[in-house]
Amino acid sequence: MKNVLFICFIAFLCCNNKVKEEKIKNSIVETKKEYSSFHKEALEYAKQNGFNQDFYYLLDFSIHSGKNRFFVYDFKNNEIKNQKLVTHGSCDQFEENPEKWEKAKFSTKNESHCSMKGKYKIGKRDYSSWGINVKYWIHGLEKTNNTAVKRVVVLHSWNAVKDEEVYPRYSPLSWGCPAVSNEFMKEIDSELQKSTKPVLLWIIE
Repeated sequence: MKNVLFICFIAFLCCNNKVKEEKIKNSIVETKKEYSSFHKEALEYAKQNGFNQDFYYLLDFSIHSGKNRFFVYDFKNNEIKNQKLVTHGSCDQFEENPEKWEKAKFSTKNESHCSMKGKYKIGKRDYSSWGINVKYWIHGLEKTNNTAVKRVVVLHSWNAVKDEEVYPRYSPLSWGCPAVSNEFMKEIDSELQKSTKPVLLWIIE
């Protein structure tokens, strides 16, 4: 009788653990963001506007800044081929922003130090005083980011940005620029220099 009770107890524990494991798996699936609609729209935009149709950059600022949220998406293989950290703007020049570390705020206002969401065309390669001394001008293609050039919001690297995830810590805050690690910028720079067509960069939340 004791053996039977012991076997039942072990079976209960095993089943309970399986239920817990299943809940964890389901939780991961539920919290994982689906980007397929963005990828589809980005490819259509690239086709219609003469952009590179091999890849594009998707930056999701709804994700914690200590986690990878700069995604390099491969159109041909339908997959994210690389992902790294990227900064968002502090957005604290004209009003208090107590949540600046936790959440990105957006504005086109000059000297606001805010990020700007929307689609961008990556433009001219230029010298930067930051990171590996390379920057790319990014041209806002929507009302939500059409002051990018005027504000000198550019794609560049920064020594303070790590090449691996730092969660639960945060990445440093920028003045609105999407800044990446030096190592990642070297990869981006090599990729962009090889492209014969402009590359799309898209910031979402």
